[in-house]
Amino acid sequence: MQKFSFKPNLNSGISKVQQLVDALIRSINFKMLREGDPLPSVNDLMKESGLSRDTVFKSYGELKRRGIVEAIPNKGYFVTRSQKQVFLFLDTFKAYKEVLYNSFKQHLPKNTMVDINFHHYNFDLFKSILHSSNGKFSSYIIMNFNHPEIPEIIGEIDPDKLLLIDWSIHSQPGLARVYQDFGESVYRCLASGWHLLRKYMEVVCVYPEYTFHPFESVESVNRFCNDNHLDFSILYNIEELDIKVGKVYFVFEDIDLAAVLEQANRKKFKLREDFGILSYNDTPMKQFVSDGITVLSTDFKLMGKKAAEFAIANEKIDFMVPTELIIRESL
Repeated sequence: MQKFSFKPNLNSGISKVQQLVDALIRSINFKMLREGDPLPSVNDLMKESGLSRDTVFKSYGELKRRGIVEAIPNKGYFVTRSQKQVFLFLDTFKAYKEVLYNSFKQHLPKNTMVDINFHHYNFDLFKSILHSSNGKFSSYIIMNFNHPEIPEIIGEIDPDKLLLIDWSIHSQPGLARVYQDFGESVYRCLASGWHLLRKYMEVVCVYPEYTFHPFESVESVNRFCNDNHLDFSILYNIEELDIKVGKVYFVFEDIDLAAVLEQANRKKFKLREDFGILSYNDTPMKQFVSDGITVLSTDFKLMGKKAAEFAIANEKIDFMVPTELIIRESL
């Protein structure tokens, strides 16, 4: 057994208690301390690290509370079981991300702790959080985004512990990924719904300037319309929305879906009869809104399950989650 050694970082904004807890968990995760091994005695750790008795007791108490160590009277503290620590980095916590997260948690063993963070497409925040988290976790599950400096930042993480999910941008050969296809899959889904789309004259992509959805999807819609002799247009500003009879509105953001439905209600337009709606990414509520909104969506439950499999075993995976057209009453 390797001897556990610890010195607190006096310049860190993290408490000494949390620093010690993190260090011990890392030692357990990396097999420096194994099930049944004793932790350093309180007195020994105090002498070596310069920590107070209270700090060591609080740290050991937190590990005991989590079920990671047990206290045996007159003998000390012992490792009971390892606890995987997984770093989950999502963009935003929208409804369909909640589906992914719940599936991810459901498929993890009970002794796995998930530290969930959000970057909101803010590069400085993305960089700061990853830098402060690097080396502390057994797995890193990351939703990245389109920024030229992202590859350098994620390149600092041990590639054997890194999984990119949702968008495969910036993925390098050999990196694990579980992703959706935003291009050809969109074309294929539209083709599968051609029997419903053919009655419309035009497809309008509602693609606001604030969206981070890959433009590749819009390009695939345009290509499908050209191939099938449908008119095509892009609406960048929702304030300019003016719903017309005979058009299908392909909406990428849920807030814009609400705007489309609200205007249609004011104009007394009926879905399927006067106009149609397609929405990107399914959520539990879309099957109930206006008798059901037709969606193009990847399987976020499956994405969460695959991400959990990586977190458990850290085995390389290269898996494209299928995107499907779910037909409901809005077409």
